[in-house]
Amino acid sequence: MTSHHAVADATTHINGLDVQAATETIAAIKADKSLANFQFRARNTWINGGENRSTIRDFYGAGQEDTSRSSDFVFTNGEPPVLLGNNEGANPVEFLLHALAGCVTTTFILHAMARGISIRELSTELKGNIDLQGLLGLDDSVSPGYEQIDIRMHVEADCSEAELDDLLVDRL
Repeated sequence: MTSHHAVADATTHINGLDVQAATETIAAIKADKSLANFQFRARNTWINGGENRSTIRDFYGAGQEDTSRSSDFVFTNGEPPVLLGNNEGANPVEFLLHALAGCVTTTFILHAMARGISIRELSTELKGNIDLQGLLGLDDSVSPGYEQIDIRMHVEADCSEAELDDLLVDRL
């Protein structure tokens, strides 16, 4: 048993996550692999111009429809004036960066918890490059999406540099 596993055994929460609940969830999925199948949903309605609105509420997971959310999460997509919008909200490719940042951050925190590593500070910066010729269909040789997304993380954790590097390489 490593010192990190001893920390996890003696602690009920690491990085704000319930260690016992995580252990029980992993055991349940190992016992019944179908519990790992989730379906997330989003609904979107066009408003005007580049403005549209997404709502997220229900999903299927752990073998059943989830009813834990009492109201919708609402996200307004917009465009800046240079892209013919009125800054109604972040644009969809910015929301994609937001979603990726959230995914990377959450996954990192979960894996750190599983290893018994306490994170003191974590911030992530993403930059994505897009050539609008592809998005606008002006040049078929240009991809319509991101050409590249760079992720930079700042982490302060209660572990060695080698353990942190291992966590970054193995899980991201």
